[in-house]
Amino acid sequence: MLDYLDESGLAENTIVVYTSDQGFYLGEHGWFDKRFIYNESFKTPLLVRWPQKIKSESITTEMVQNIDFAPTFMEAADISVPEGIQGESIMPLQEGNNEVWDRDAVYYHYYEYPGVHMVKRHYGIVSEDFKLVHFYDDVDEWELYDRKLDTLELNNVYDDPKYQETIKTLKSQLSELRVKYEDSDSLNMHYINLHKEHMTSRGKK
Repeated sequence: MLDYLDESGLAENTIVVYTSDQGFYLGEHGWFDKRFIYNESFKTPLLVRWPQKIKSESITTEMVQNIDFAPTFMEAADISVPEGIQGESIMPLQEGNNEVWDRDAVYYHYYEYPGVHMVKRHYGIVSEDFKLVHFYDDVDEWELYDRKLDTLELNNVYDDPKYQETIKTLKSQLSELRVKYEDSDSLNMHYINLHKEHMTSRGKK
């Protein structure tokens, strides 16, 4: 496909994006499903080719999410981005303007439990340095990982005294992100009940 774009003269003004769903675990953490916040399934590949805008072989390590895809494609197509879209266009990163990118952490939430995948409900905040996770509902457990010192996220340091100020800061940022994305436990229960009704209807058929 890339050869065709080059040969036909379409490459300069054509965006090619390669990404994927998350991967399942292969024994890491003893877990089984891609819906956990741990690093192996938290990351997804993102490769973009657009010769007109993106320097060949350039790499950025800034934190982006799949919710950023829609506003990115809309900006590339010169379409106004609706206010209700939660993501941000990554066009500045593609053009090498990393200094205007101010996101320093991302938010994650999985709430479909009990369900077919049986992954406990949890939400968290992930920065370049730390990952703070709260498992809730029928449990109440917090986990903190130092992503620089513990790249495999095997050592929960939530109860370590030297991280208590970090935890306080991360919890404050986490609360702000939940407000920003209009997330709440009551709203998630609404979605869970809708899912249960949908699955029940499918079963009756």
